[in-house]
Amino acid sequence: MRHIKTATAQLGHLLALAFALVLTVGLFAPQDRAHAAPTVPTQDTAPVRNTPAKDGGAPSTHPVPKSPDEPKDGRRTPGETVTGARTAPQQGSSTAAGASRKFGSLAADANGCDTAAFGSLGGNALVQAVKSASLDCVGRLYNITGTDAKNTFREPQMVVVADALRTAATGYDGTNSASTAQLVTFLRAGYYVQWNQADTVGAYGTPLQTSIRGALDAFYAAPHAKDVTEANGGILAEAVILIDSAQENARYTGVVKDLLDRYTGAWTGGMWSAVSNTKLVLENGLGTDSFNAALVADPSVAASISSFVKRNSSMINGGDLATTLGIDLGSFLQQPVLQAQARPLVKELVNAYPLVGATGPLTMNLAWFTEKKDAGRCSYYGLCDLPTRLAPLVLTVDRVCSPTLRIRAQALSATELDGTCTSLANEDALFHRVVKDNGPVPGDVNTQLEVVVYDSSYDYRLYAWSMYDIEVDNGGMYLEGRPNEAGNQARFVAHEAEWLRPSFQIWNLNHEYAHYLDGRFDFYGDFDAGQAFPSIWWIEGFAEYMSYTYRDVRYDDAIAQAAKGTYRLSTLFDTTYDNTDQTRTYNWGYLAVRYMLQSHPQDVAAYLAKTRSGDFAGARAAVTSIGTSYDADFARYLTACGAGDCGTLTPAVPLCTNQDGRWYDRNCRRDNVSATTGNYSYGFLNLPAGVQRLTITTSGGTGNADLYWNPADWATTGSYAAKSVNSGNGETLTISNPPAGWVYFSLHALQGFSGVTVTTQY
Repeated sequence: MRHIKTATAQLGHLLALAFALVLTVGLFAPQDRAHAAPTVPTQDTAPVRNTPAKDGGAPSTHPVPKSPDEPKDGRRTPGETVTGARTAPQQGSSTAAGASRKFGSLAADANGCDTAAFGSLGGNALVQAVKSASLDCVGRLYNITGTDAKNTFREPQMVVVADALRTAATGYDGTNSASTAQLVTFLRAGYYVQWNQADTVGAYGTPLQTSIRGALDAFYAAPHAKDVTEANGGILAEAVILIDSAQENARYTGVVKDLLDRYTGAWTGGMWSAVSNTKLVLENGLGTDSFNAALVADPSVAASISSFVKRNSSMINGGDLATTLGIDLGSFLQQPVLQAQARPLVKELVNAYPLVGATGPLTMNLAWFTEKKDAGRCSYYGLCDLPTRLAPLVLTVDRVCSPTLRIRAQALSATELDGTCTSLANEDALFHRVVKDNGPVPGDVNTQLEVVVYDSSYDYRLYAWSMYDIEVDNGGMYLEGRPNEAGNQARFVAHEAEWLRPSFQIWNLNHEYAHYLDGRFDFYGDFDAGQAFPSIWWIEGFAEYMSYTYRDVRYDDAIAQAAKGTYRLSTLFDTTYDNTDQTRTYNWGYLAVRYMLQSHPQDVAAYLAKTRSGDFAGARAAVTSIGTSYDADFARYLTACGAGDCGTLTPAVPLCTNQDGRWYDRNCRRDNVSATTGNYSYGFLNLPAGVQRLTITTSGGTGNADLYWNPADWATTGSYAAKSVNSGNGETLTISNPPAGWVYFSLHALQGFSGVTVTTQY
C-alpha cells in the first residue's frame, strides 16, 4: 500500500544562530565624587530604577537545528505533508501475525510454510495454494525478494488471484469461509513487493487493472461486505487498504463515504480498522487528477468527512481519526478544483473547537491551510486576529527576570523559571570574562530579550508558525530584529526538550544566549553583516564553547572528533554555512575556538577588535595572516584533546588579597561570603578613572542573596542605583562607565546565605 510518510524539510545549512540579549542593568549618569574611604551605611534613600525597552522591530530569523534525539510525534503539525509509499503491514494489522489472531483456526501455525512454492504454481493450482495456506504464511510473502518475488508476483500470477477474489466475492457471506482474507492478503503483498522491486517483478498493466477492478467491484457490491461484525471487519479492513495498494482510490470514493457515514461508536476491532483505513485512500488519492475529479463529481464525500468529525468530536485528542480526517479536509484547500466545496466546511470546523488543548492539533492545522493554501481570506475564516488570540491562550506564564530579560512560557514551573533566569544571568558574567569586551558594539540597542518557551517541540511547531510568522521545521528560532533600532524586540522562540524529562532543559538555551551576547558585544551590525567573510568557525564554535563551558559539561562528541584529526585549523577558518555540516560546524568549531582562546588569546583579541568595529575584511585578514602557521600545533593539541587532555577552559579569577573582607579589586573574587536573614555583606572598590565596564557577579552557596549597587554610598535595599534580585544566588550587575573613586555594593540576605562566591571585574 501507499502509506503516510512525514515529509520533513531538511535544513540546508545548520544555522544555529542566535544572538540573545545581555542582562545589562544600565545606570543613569554617575555623579563625580572625591576619593574617600568608606563610611558607615547611611539612612535608606529612594532607589533609582530603570524601565524596560519598548516592543517593536521587524525581526530577521535564524533557525536552530533539531536535536537528533527529538522523538517523533504521531500527531500532525502544520505544514507537514502526508504522502504514500507502499509498506508492509504494521504489528497488529489484520495481515500476517495480526491476521493470525483475528481469524483463529484458519490462520494456523505456519511451520512448514514454503513461500517459494507459490512462485512455482500458476492458474487454479496457485489459487488453491493461496486459499489453503494460513494467513501467517501468506503474510510472509511481503518479505520475498529476487527470483521468488518475480515468480510469485509477476502480472499473470496477480491476475489469476484477482480473478479468484472476484469469484469468491460474488458469494461472500461476511466470513472467511471462502478464504477471502488469504486472497486479499496475497494481492496486497504483491502490490507491496512490486512497488519496491519493480525492476525485478516487472510492470503491472491493463490486464491486472481490469481484474482488480472486477474483484473490488464484486466485493463491495456483496451485501455482507456491509455486515458490522468482527468476521467481516477483519477482511473489510484489508480490502480498504487494497483499494490504495492498487491505486484505485478514485474509483472507490463511494466506499470511503459509506464507511464514514455508517460508522458509530459501537464499531470496534476490524470494523474500526476498516473505517480508519479510509484515511489512506483519501490521503494518497488527494492531489491526483483522477481522485480530484471524483471528488468534484461527488461533493458529498467532503460533506461526509466534515459530518464524521462533528459527530465524533468526543474522540478528538490530537492523534485520533476525527482529527486526522478533519486535517485531511483542510488539505482540500491545496487543490484549486476542491477549494469551493471545502471552504465552508473548513470554516465551520476551524471555528467550532478550541485552539488549545485536545482540539488544538485540529484547529491549528486547519488554520495553517487557510493561511498558506487559501491566502487572503482570513476575514472569511474569522482568523485575521489568530496570533493575538493565541498569545494569552498558549503563553500563560510570564516572568520578568530583570529589566532586560522576560520569559513567556506555556508551562514552566516557578522552579524552572528561577533556574532559567539564573542560568542566563550567570552565563553573562562568564561571557564578559572570556571575551574581555568594552561594552556593546556601536549602535547596538538590543537591550531587552524575550525568551518564549513552548512546552514541547510539538507545541512549538503547532503554534509558533502563527504567533511569530516563522518556519517551524527546526529546533527553535532566534528573531534578532534590527539591533540598531530603538525599541527593537530581540526574541528567542524555543521549546523544552521533552525527550530529556524528567530533567528540565530548554533546547539550545545557553548556546543561543551566547550567540546574542556575541552579536551584541563582538559583532557590529546585524547577523547578516557578520557573514560578509567566513566567520562561522567563531560564531558557532564560540557558542558551543560558551554553552559547554558554562554548563561544565564534557563535550564528548568534540573530543571524539579531535581524536580523528580530520581538519587543519587553517581549513576551519574558512568554514561557511555553504561548505559545512553539523560535525564541522559545531564539534570542530568548538575545538578551533577552544584552541585559539587557550593558546593564542592575543589573536582572538585582534580578531574581535575588527568585528566590533564592523571591519569584517580586517577580521578575515587577522586569521588569514595566521595561515597554516598554527596547523602543526593544532594537530598536537587535537591528539592530546582526543586522549582527554583539552587544557584549561578558562582561567579562574584569583582571590582578592586585601585583608579587609569588604575590599574588592580588579578581577578578583571572595569565596564563602555569608550573611544572616535580613542582614548584609558589604563590598566596595576604588575605581581608577576611565573604567568602561564593571561587572559584579555572585554564584554558589546556599540561601538567597540579592545584589545591590550604589555609586554614591553604601548600597542597601532602600538606597541603590541598580539591583539583581533573582531567586537563589546567581546575580549579575554590569555597570557601564562607573565613576572613579569609591563605589559600593552589597549582598542582602533575603534568606540567610553562606558559601557564596563574589567576583568583581573591570
